[in-house]
Amino acid sequence: MATLDWIVLGLFVIGLIGIVLWVLKKKDKDTTDYFLAGRDATWIAIGASIFASNIGSEHLVGLAGSGAESGMAMAHWEMHGWVILILGWLFVPFYARSKVFTMPEFLERRYNPHARSFLSVISLVSYVLTKVAVTVYAGGVVFKDVFDIEYISFWGHNIDFFWISAIGLVLITGLYTTFGGMKAVLYTSVLQTPILLFGSIAVLILGLIKVGGWSEMMEICSANVTVHGDPMTSLMHSPKDANFPWTGVILGSAIIGFWYWCTDQFIVQRVLSGRDMKQSRRGTIFGAYLKLTPVFIFLIPGMIAYALQQKGLLTLETNDAAFSTMVKELLPMGFTGIVIGGILAALMSSLASLFNSSAMLFTVDFYKKYRPDRNERHYVIVGRLATIAVVLLGIAWIPVMKGLGKVLYEYLQDVQSLLAPGIAAVFLLGVISKRTTPAAGLWGLLIGFTLGMTRLGLNIFAGNIAETSLVYKIFMVHNWLHYEVYLFILVILSMVVISYFTKPKDPLTISGLTLGTASKEQIAETRASYNHWDVINSAIIIAIILIFYAYFW
Repeated sequence: MATLDWIVLGLFVIGLIGIVLWVLKKKDKDTTDYFLAGRDATWIAIGASIFASNIGSEHLVGLAGSGAESGMAMAHWEMHGWVILILGWLFVPFYARSKVFTMPEFLERRYNPHARSFLSVISLVSYVLTKVAVTVYAGGVVFKDVFDIEYISFWGHNIDFFWISAIGLVLITGLYTTFGGMKAVLYTSVLQTPILLFGSIAVLILGLIKVGGWSEMMEICSANVTVHGDPMTSLMHSPKDANFPWTGVILGSAIIGFWYWCTDQFIVQRVLSGRDMKQSRRGTIFGAYLKLTPVFIFLIPGMIAYALQQKGLLTLETNDAAFSTMVKELLPMGFTGIVIGGILAALMSSLASLFNSSAMLFTVDFYKKYRPDRNERHYVIVGRLATIAVVLLGIAWIPVMKGLGKVLYEYLQDVQSLLAPGIAAVFLLGVISKRTTPAAGLWGLLIGFTLGMTRLGLNIFAGNIAETSLVYKIFMVHNWLHYEVYLFILVILSMVVISYFTKPKDPLTISGLTLGTASKEQIAETRASYNHWDVINSAIIIAIILIFYAYFW
């Protein structure tokens, strides 16, 4: 990088340090302060944090790489602004009334303590071993590629720059998350989001100029078709497509989106931090607007990279290097520093959210549950220690990720399609029907998790199973999206049947937690929390998504 780029990057880091120091002056008095920013966040901080937390390695590496390889096929997952609106309009009232800290705690209120414990374990383990690990691994790979540094000499030894960038990313992020808590996560996102957007938009614009414009890019990409005749520019692929059949994509991506945006602690924690229902809902609307951008700032640059390669103007070693290669090859002095600041912002924000959410799950759902007699200050200290533990586990897991590399990276990315069906079904039936019983909620989680992990285990450890075997026909013959849809339907049907034969929860204990059980006062409070502008902006977001689908259909 040029000197100007280092200066720009340095200014970004100074701004980040300034925000963290400002946050540290606001001492955390209790767990509400530390984990939920005192439940005083405004819509700007909530929306920015929702977006910045979401943008991580799967975008910088996976989404841009997917754009270069298969074009619009992965865009369904990125046009999920409408799912974030479901979080704001349907779930925010339930979460606000319950006053819970965590999603497992909500399941305890709605079902029973066993459902809470099970979801807590699933969430905590998956965060540490998948999301943290994947983000750290991808961070090391991206920075090594962007900085174009192979090794750094230290005391006579050549150290792989991957290790320096990965461990440095974890330590810096872990430091401000440990001491700053949720406030640090929220308010650093307010700086990180515009930097990320500005830098990535620069890549998009300069890439389009280099390739010869939008029409040129679309023409080149349209010429690349699958064996079933689907061009790169098409959202809908043949039902026989091995990776993205439209029969699986439509519902499969929605199930993953519903689980991730409406029920996952990693995202919902930002909404729980809202000052009131109005700020939380408007935060989701702002986040939904921002969620419209990744297709344009990551996936389409991947398609541009493919088009440039076809014209002989760019060389990609791998498709996953699409975004970082464009940063290196296309951007002028100064802009490279901004984009690298944006990449750093994306990875740090995602990691900070993971660290904070993991620490919160441990502290609230395990430690506080079994040691309820301690003071709030004690729990804040435990939360900080838990954050440090997650940071250390993330570092310890790097050698595993480094050793197994892309193979494990791809499998871990598939985990969400296998975790989502059971959890999504349990939350969905839990809030739309008061008849769903505690036994049904627990068994829904168990069935979904068991069948999902069975498929994952067979994919990883038993890849040579005979295609004629019953195990193969049940678990492995189906496309990954079709399997996810089948699993979701199976869990829903199982819960309906189990609810029919088991005892429902006392209606008084779930008042306000399901549709049809809210009091007149609660309904009035919800109605007063929005106005016509919230409705209009939500309608605009949905209209943009429909236009997008019509254009790329």
